[in-house]
Amino acid sequence: MSKIDDMALFVHVVKAGGLAAAGRKLGLSPASMTARINKIEQNYDTRLLTRNTRSIALTDAGERFYSGCLRVLAEVENTENILQESQQSLRGQLKLSATSDFGRQFVAPALAEFINSHPNVKPHLVLTDGVTNIIEEGIDLAFRFGNLPDSNLISRPLCNNRRVLCASPSYIESFGLPRHPEDLKNHRCLILERLGQPLNDWHFEVDNIHFSIKVAPHLSCSDGEVVRRWANQGHGIALKSYIDIKNDLKTGDLNLILDEYVRGFSHSDKKSVGLQVIYPSRQFQPRQVKAFIEFFECWFKKHC
Repeated sequence: MSKIDDMALFVHVVKAGGLAAAGRKLGLSPASMTARINKIEQNYDTRLLTRNTRSIALTDAGERFYSGCLRVLAEVENTENILQESQQSLRGQLKLSATSDFGRQFVAPALAEFINSHPNVKPHLVLTDGVTNIIEEGIDLAFRFGNLPDSNLISRPLCNNRRVLCASPSYIESFGLPRHPEDLKNHRCLILERLGQPLNDWHFEVDNIHFSIKVAPHLSCSDGEVVRRWANQGHGIALKSYIDIKNDLKTGDLNLILDEYVRGFSHSDKKSVGLQVIYPSRQFQPRQVKAFIEFFECWFKKHC
């Protein structure tokens, strides 16, 4: 087998989450898959995967190898596409990740419009309010709010943003308008959950003093769009990204609350919490990924 074949097999294993699952897709037995992976590790004289009967995990070397495999395979695919198609035609996989609320409002409709013009591109959109490891998940690009923790990823800013508190006019009429962050302890707060943990430590800055308040969840959900809809329906106060509720502010369905004091969900949040698109590599970026990023930037400016 060639090195390209080995790289493709390794990527299949990581994306499938195990040797047996990858083997079923490739038509290979578990024993054959194990032998192939063992041979790859022997060739490079390093452990790439930590394996047990149920799951696999990338070692540090494995993560670097996986990232390199994705770049090489993408470059091979691009080269084949150049030979097979004109430069105007795009084809190949396009896997994206976005937060649930932003993804439904903006990424999903933009992606559908993009695919109408490029039917040979095969898209897959992952919506999650958790932090996804885009290398391990084989994601081509992800939309994220806030700071970028992984310096191995390329970041491309899209627009300015900030965290805001919001509630519907009907909620404010029924329960009153909080004048100070401490007043939130007596209000109905709508909480986003991440990895099963409630994000109910809300951070503020008053007179240059940074502090947090642990609010009691009135309703909680792991889906940010649900939290926004609860706020729209008058069920309580939500902490959201400004971009997510911008249209609701225009229509008057939501109002800003304590806007001069809000920082966000964590101590690291700043007054400005930007929106950015991140991806593993600029040098070996597949053509369809680059094309969608450029398309989305133009689309977003028209619709946001």
